[in-house]
Amino acid sequence: MQCRLPAIALLMLAAMLPAQTAALAKSSGSSASQSDSQAVPVIRTSAKLVVVDVVVTDGSHKPVHGLTEPDFTLTENGVPQKLRSFEEHSTLVAPPTPPAPLPPGVFTNQPIAQPGGAVTILLLDSLNTPMSDQAYLHQQLTAYLKSAQPGQRTAIFGLSDHLILLQGFEADPARLLKAMEKINSKASTIRSDVTGSGIQQSTADTFQDSNDPLFAELAANLRQWETQQQSLELQMRANYTIDAFNQLARSLAAIPGRKNLIWFSASFPLNVMPDSTNNLATDPSTPSNDNFLDAFAGVADMQEQFHGAMARLAQAQVAVYPIDVRGVTNSPVFAADTTRNYTGSRGASRFSADQHQFVSDTAAENTTMISLAKATGGHAYIGTNDLTSAVKESIEEGSNFYSLSYTPADPSEDGRPRHIKVQVSHPGMTLAYRTSYYAVPSDAVKTSGLITQASARVGAKDPGVLALRNNLRLAMTRGGPTPTDILFRAGVVPMTPVDRPEAGMAPHNTAGPKAKGPWRRYSVNYQIDPGGLVFFRGADGKVHADFDLIIFVFTAQGERVGVMQDARSFVGTDEKVGDFYKHGLVQHVEVSVPAKGEYFLRIAIHDLHRDHYGAVEIATSQVSNLVPADQATATSDAPTAPATAK
Repeated sequence: MQCRLPAIALLMLAAMLPAQTAALAKSSGSSASQSDSQAVPVIRTSAKLVVVDVVVTDGSHKPVHGLTEPDFTLTENGVPQKLRSFEEHSTLVAPPTPPAPLPPGVFTNQPIAQPGGAVTILLLDSLNTPMSDQAYLHQQLTAYLKSAQPGQRTAIFGLSDHLILLQGFEADPARLLKAMEKINSKASTIRSDVTGSGIQQSTADTFQDSNDPLFAELAANLRQWETQQQSLELQMRANYTIDAFNQLARSLAAIPGRKNLIWFSASFPLNVMPDSTNNLATDPSTPSNDNFLDAFAGVADMQEQFHGAMARLAQAQVAVYPIDVRGVTNSPVFAADTTRNYTGSRGASRFSADQHQFVSDTAAENTTMISLAKATGGHAYIGTNDLTSAVKESIEEGSNFYSLSYTPADPSEDGRPRHIKVQVSHPGMTLAYRTSYYAVPSDAVKTSGLITQASARVGAKDPGVLALRNNLRLAMTRGGPTPTDILFRAGVVPMTPVDRPEAGMAPHNTAGPKAKGPWRRYSVNYQIDPGGLVFFRGADGKVHADFDLIIFVFTAQGERVGVMQDARSFVGTDEKVGDFYKHGLVQHVEVSVPAKGEYFLRIAIHDLHRDHYGAVEIATSQVSNLVPADQATATSDAPTAPATAK
């Protein structure tokens, strides 16, 4: 059944098309003449291009300008590589000209390009940072913004138990400062020491100090439980942080050029090691059953997930500058609020063990920061109380660089590390760049067995299924960064007057458990860049594509009250796909939103062959007062495959 789009939606799309056509052609790498002269770009293999941004400084740590391509040599695993491109970038003296505003009711996940320079992302990590250190960070960052010069496009993200965009890219420091003034310190939902307090006397300590043999086994069991809880906390923090890095990589990938991510954090260890503190070992003064029952019970290793995130960040040309917000740290055994008993027969061994644990934990946390900076071409700032200067240096360093690219002589994607070495022919210069990457395969493409939401509901412990669920969660998180694997525009307009809500929901819509009508229906029209979709030739000789159109409806508090999900399939000719590359792939859906109150629409497209997403997020207040579409021009049923997808 065919669908006639609402008249106002057609007018919106007509306004969208001319400007988007050029962007579609550019982002897909195909011109109109190519579309006419060659077959549809079906699945094919291509040489991977590795981009290496190199920061060159002199003996005074000042950027070096004016070097040329012959001044550089680059090797991968010791093998010289031929450069495909070479370009110098320097700090912008003026902010970029903003693009013309989109028509009312039209939204896009296409980032604004920064001509010739880099953009900056400030990541405020409350998940891994005690509140006392967050307050100091807020003070230092505010001081920096008060003295910052306009022109550097900067965005601010926050990380708690999920990543959230606090301020979109802005070149005016005054606006960034205004956003910072609204940000309050937030206690981590996972850290047990949310205030960064000293070491506390535990229940196990109290039982052990009683010297009662009857409590020996109980104390040992409590210690094992505490260690396992600490391990679980660290794993959760690591996983949430790695998720945030993956989200940022997917969101920032469509921005051309270098992206400098300044990560303000107290970090986390990548490995949770077996007990080595002797706090849980055999106590000679008590029976032998005072042993720590399993020294390896809390062991965990997040290296594989971390390497994957580093690879995605590096591929998106994101350089990470971790800044340890704790500054110069002292052992918590000397903290005024430490209550652990260091007296008596066990006092000295406890004190020594806690000192050792502090040194070990700090080294592991610093290693995480240093590894991430080194892998992405950034620089880690550890042990400095001058966070303002660290931010200035990070932005200055990350804004003056040389971009080198090459196609590896070894094209295999075996998941192993590739070591990069860059040299310049002039002495006395210091180079900063990512020194390695992992040759991980590109995201797998399936031409059979679609990646559907139904497939993500089976085999709960299957790693592939868990990855599907995680990707959906990250793409559709309220307030999170919008993925840009698939670029598109969305025209949104109400279909019913505000005073005439509907009792029922539009097709393909499902209400949340606590959601209640009446409903107001909105028309959503996608104009999709086909360069982000998988097109492949089937056994029938025709071109195929499959994708989901998804809209989540949220309250301001992030509660999901509705879902619109509609699977779409394209089966057609090369000529039709060529037309998509000229004008975009247009799709129409309808979403029902509770008629009363403010809600947020997370509008997305999901490619079912590569598990890639594109998304935008809007508030209903941005479109609720637009003139409602003429209902007489639309059918009551939203088709599963409109004429534009046939």
